[in-house]
Amino acid sequence: MALSVWDPFTRFDSDFDQIVRRVWGRNVSREAFVPAVETVKDGSDVVIKVELPGVDVEKDVEIEVDNGRLTVSGRRSDTNEKNEGSVLVRELRYGAFRRAFALPEGVSADQVEAKYDKGLLELRVRDVTKPVEQPRKIAITRGE
Repeated sequence: MALSVWDPFTRFDSDFDQIVRRVWGRNVSREAFVPAVETVKDGSDVVIKVELPGVDVEKDVEIEVDNGRLTVSGRRSDTNEKNEGSVLVRELRYGAFRRAFALPEGVSADQVEAKYDKGLLELRVRDVTKPVEQPRKIAITRGE
C-alpha cells in the first residue's frame, strides 16, 4: 500500500484551475490571471485596491467607466519568455486580466481617482455612499 501525503493547497490549486478552465477555456491558467481585490468604505467614498505587482500600469492598464460599470483591464507580461524550457515551477500568472465593478446610479468617471504604488492600484470612487439616517421620533399632535 502506497503512502501519500495530503496537501490541501495542491488540491485547492488543482480544483481552482479546473473551475477556471471550465468557465473561460482550456488554456486560461497559462494565458491569464485574476488580480486580487479588496474593497472598503472610507467615509462616503469606496476604495478598491487591485493587486498588480509586475505590471507597467502606464503602458498596460486601462481604467474606464461606462454604462454603470468601473472596469480595470490590462496585461501582465512574462519577461522571462526565453526561459520557457528551463522553468521548473511556475505559479505566477501572466496574460490579460479584467475586473469589473458595478457602480451606483449617477456615478460618473469624474468621481473616480486612480493611483499606483508598490504593486497596488488604488481606485477611489468619491461620494458614492450616503450616510445612514438615524431613527427619529415623530411628534404626535392632538386633534381638536
